[in-house]
Amino acid sequence: METHLPAPVSLRFDSATGLAPAVIQDADTGQVLMLGYLNEEAWARTQADGRVTFFSRSKNRLWTKGETSGNFLTVVSSHIDCDADTVLIRVIPAGPTCHRGTTSCFEQPQQLQAPAASIGFLVELERLVSERKHFPERTPDSYTVQLFQKGIAKIAQKVGEEAVETVIDAVAGNHEGLKGEVADLLYHLVVLLVGTGVSFSEVLEVLQQRHRTPSTRHLTGK
Repeated sequence: METHLPAPVSLRFDSATGLAPAVIQDADTGQVLMLGYLNEEAWARTQADGRVTFFSRSKNRLWTKGETSGNFLTVVSSHIDCDADTVLIRVIPAGPTCHRGTTSCFEQPQQLQAPAASIGFLVELERLVSERKHFPERTPDSYTVQLFQKGIAKIAQKVGEEAVETVIDAVAGNHEGLKGEVADLLYHLVVLLVGTGVSFSEVLEVLQQRHRTPSTRHLTGK
């Protein structure tokens, strides 16, 4: 049967203000980071530069997010809504999005955060570890930096040590200790992945592929 895809649409701007709202979402974690406004020029520049540029209503001018802080929003994809008057922009943030120094302008108390946002912290951790690896001079006293300086063999050894301690607490039924050991294990696994050039998303892709393959679906609990 022939499938008819909807024709591409252009973003419409409000006839009174000349603006359209843009919802900014972290492409990796799915967390909504902020809401901003675009005029035609800001939208064109965002598409041309690959970094989000807004029209600042308070400054009455174009404003590239990160122009002073360095916390740019690199565009991954853009999605205009069904009415063509709002756009969702999926991005990779270079640092905290909010002027308060928080990840999102919609930051919530920890107990109210959705599980997906909590899981997304692993992606944030991966980014931080990668920054420590590539810019060690910024935080020379960091434990992560010191791990990288010792090399992959030492990092792999730490993963093994944390795995053993995790097993010990699991077998002993030490639930509180187990949480801490799993946290240590996950952290050192992230360091090992960054050190070997394997991304967390690539590991998840392997799990997803196994889930889709009937002969290996038991590996993901299905």
